[in-house]
Amino acid sequence: MVLLDGEHLTVETLASIAQSTPGGLEVRLSPSVFDKLSKVRRLVQEAVSGQKVIYGVTTGFGALSTVVLSKEQAKDLQRNILLSHSAGVAAPFDQETTRAIMALRAHGLARGYSGVRPETLQLLVEMINKGVYPVIPQRGSVGASGDLAPLAHMGLVLIGEGEAFYQGEYLSGREAMRRAGLTTLQLEEAEGLALINGTQVMTAVGALVVHEAVHLMKAADIAAGMSLEVLMGSNTQLNPKIHTVRPHPGQALTAENLRRLTIDSAIISSHKDCTRVQDAYSIRCIPQVHGASRDALGYTHKVITTEMNSATDNPLFFAESGEILTGGNFHGQPVALAMDFLSMALAELANISERRVERLVNPYLSGLPAFLIKDPGLNSGLMLAQYTAASLVSENKTLCHPASVDSIPTSANKEDHVSMGTISARKCREVLKNTQYVIAIELLCAAQAMDLFTNLKPGRGTLAAYNLIRQHVSHMEVDRVLSKDIETLYSLVQRSTLVGCVEERLGKLQ
Repeated sequence: MVLLDGEHLTVETLASIAQSTPGGLEVRLSPSVFDKLSKVRRLVQEAVSGQKVIYGVTTGFGALSTVVLSKEQAKDLQRNILLSHSAGVAAPFDQETTRAIMALRAHGLARGYSGVRPETLQLLVEMINKGVYPVIPQRGSVGASGDLAPLAHMGLVLIGEGEAFYQGEYLSGREAMRRAGLTTLQLEEAEGLALINGTQVMTAVGALVVHEAVHLMKAADIAAGMSLEVLMGSNTQLNPKIHTVRPHPGQALTAENLRRLTIDSAIISSHKDCTRVQDAYSIRCIPQVHGASRDALGYTHKVITTEMNSATDNPLFFAESGEILTGGNFHGQPVALAMDFLSMALAELANISERRVERLVNPYLSGLPAFLIKDPGLNSGLMLAQYTAASLVSENKTLCHPASVDSIPTSANKEDHVSMGTISARKCREVLKNTQYVIAIELLCAAQAMDLFTNLKPGRGTLAAYNLIRQHVSHMEVDRVLSKDIETLYSLVQRSTLVGCVEERLGKLQ
């Protein structure tokens, strides 16, 4: 069970909620939430009864904020905002991401500054637990005034509108709620705005990317360790003294991982007196390159965690002081910049990995059989695996153009600077997937190369990785379809199976 209190949600817990299924991990509201919401709700009702002018509660939205509405119109306004703002297009988010969005919006509302009734928030939580997943189109958010369009699609189902997935069926929102035994509601003052005025879509996507990226960083170190060995690389560059005098945290942690992965490597020991002075950068500078990406991930993790536990509404209702304040916490700039940064960091993992793949399959650079296959010419071996890696790396470069540097004014220029943060987060997810595939290709090539070292034992960690790979993908004697092997290894990387196997042997990697 997970308790949402608006303050203490972690990336890892959100990922657990997202990956759960109905009847699995239960989501509940902390008992303290109900008191907070009741106090804030009284403030909303007092303000409406006193005919105060409150943005989005007794006025229109955006450029229409100068239109003051009557008390009778205030409730209709909240329904209308969900209908009018449901303007998303294209394919919907998958159910895992949708669960994360719903849980994160519930968590944000639980902070107690949004003005929703306890029963409205409780209904959103029950939808998560019973598996009613609103159909939320992925495109349409500019990332300021929150993720308006996608969150409006989420909110529609609470009032019996829109569409939802329920038990594998695509249904109207009303029918999905009926089948789940849930009663739709009529929104009251402030509630429609509260449901849509937040950064939870970009933040949910970002959190799931960060969660997977933590494991990808470790998988990249494992692949690099295997390549270092079979390319007859030196471990001198892993000496702690080198990293002490340039104390970037990620650099030192990466070097430590590689030392642990390759400990007791007979392959490395076999050539310690060779004539090679230095390795190529893709081998020698693994700590520096992987380490910089690791530090970028650390920064992004911090930003996402902060945003997950923030109130991103406008206006904000402060029950203790009785204040109703208008601000701009809905602006997604912190998340937009962080996700663009992470895209570049993950792309660099793929860039350097592809260069190691090229060294592995190129006999002039590796000293190994051409394309790691016997009878080259008759067989092409892993030649096209490098082509695929090159294609993915090139695609990443186009995806790394930062969305956050763009802004198109909206709402008749009232909202004249926007973050495009949801685009940043969605692009970063594509970069993550491409990089997972590139690391999978490096693992495939490195394992094929390691088969050639029949009389020399690899390091403790790299041997564990090799044995796992060979449980799922056999040595290539002659040409075969490569895509199946790549997909198999991608699954081992993406599901953290590879990292888990190695950590069983070595303990937790950094």
